[in-house]
Amino acid sequence: MKTVYLDNNATTMVAPEVFDAMAPFFSERYGNPSSMHSFGGNVARDVARAREHVAALLGAAPQEIVFTSGGTESDSTAILSALATMPHRKEIVATRVEHPAILNLCKHLARFKGYTVRWLSVDKDGMLDMDEVRSKITDQTAVVSVMWANNETGVIFPIQRIAEAAAEHGALMHTDAVQAVGKIPMDLASTDVSLLALSGHKFHGPKGIGALYVRKGTRFSPFVIGGHQEADRRGGTTNVPGVVGIGEAARLALAAIHDEYQRVGAMRDRLQEGLLQTIPSARVNGKIGSRLPNTLNIAFEFVEGEAILMRMDDKGICASSGSACTSGSLEPSHVLRAMGVPFTAVHGSIRFSLSRYTTDDEISYVIAELPGIIEFLRELSPFGKEFLDAACRVQ
Repeated sequence: MKTVYLDNNATTMVAPEVFDAMAPFFSERYGNPSSMHSFGGNVARDVARAREHVAALLGAAPQEIVFTSGGTESDSTAILSALATMPHRKEIVATRVEHPAILNLCKHLARFKGYTVRWLSVDKDGMLDMDEVRSKITDQTAVVSVMWANNETGVIFPIQRIAEAAAEHGALMHTDAVQAVGKIPMDLASTDVSLLALSGHKFHGPKGIGALYVRKGTRFSPFVIGGHQEADRRGGTTNVPGVVGIGEAARLALAAIHDEYQRVGAMRDRLQEGLLQTIPSARVNGKIGSRLPNTLNIAFEFVEGEAILMRMDDKGICASSGSACTSGSLEPSHVLRAMGVPFTAVHGSIRFSLSRYTTDDEISYVIAELPGIIEFLRELSPFGKEFLDAACRVQ
């Protein structure tokens, strides 16, 4: 049985070119880039080259890139640095649909450190109201943290407009761009973003490596304190294979960025239309005209998402019912609840996330198999049976 992997917002396959680029640094070129000798110094040049590739993907300068262990560390570093460098400001502004890396940190800071978190709501399409954004940012706000694109729905937020609102009050703008980097073009030099988090394994790099963009001139307080690595901004021996891997992944992503927009977006749209046309009472979650090109969150009413995933897994189809970081929880998605998705649909929502390695044949396979799965599960559900009986009476 073939595997159709449509869970790329959870993690991606390491690109073959990335794997090949990393391999020598495990055995042949294992020097420490902080060493004085040439064996390590030569490796330092590879780290510098990787930094240039990540910077180019973001439209940033290499010296603005700090390598970390991943998106969560980058997010924590950004928020805690902003608070440490603005000690007289005790407010944080964030959305209710942030990734748990931001949500749980903000809740922790509110509960144990005395900070006030001013939460931003979203509408039924998962969009922000800029009037509310402006009203929540005050002269006491240290940092505004809004994800560039939502990990569950793919909805893209107006980051530059929010950054401008933050700047009016002297607050720093941080964005968790883990899902957006490598999927849509970015030019941070033309924005007012102060801090940006990214993770390599979301765009065909390895796990365990990420980066934090720190705009030149932004006051910064390290989270990991130790040696002088990363220009005194993040202590610890450099993860050279990971850094080389994320650098090569960034180079490949930049080269493929327009293909991601067009070919991958076209496949996502074909999947969406195919499922909407063949499955009654299916609905898209999220603003259709403002989403990442690879993401489709679709609700199938009167059926449980976990049951859908299990039946799809039997067919070799991999997808998700929400964020991978909240898997195992029986609670419905906090993102969909914040959007006011009806109870009959929120539990039956599935996230499909494509990559540049997704094929048209795989999309056709899902369109062919999923309608039968939904029909079978609705026949087992008392609510679904009522729905099917009503549909038959209408016909």
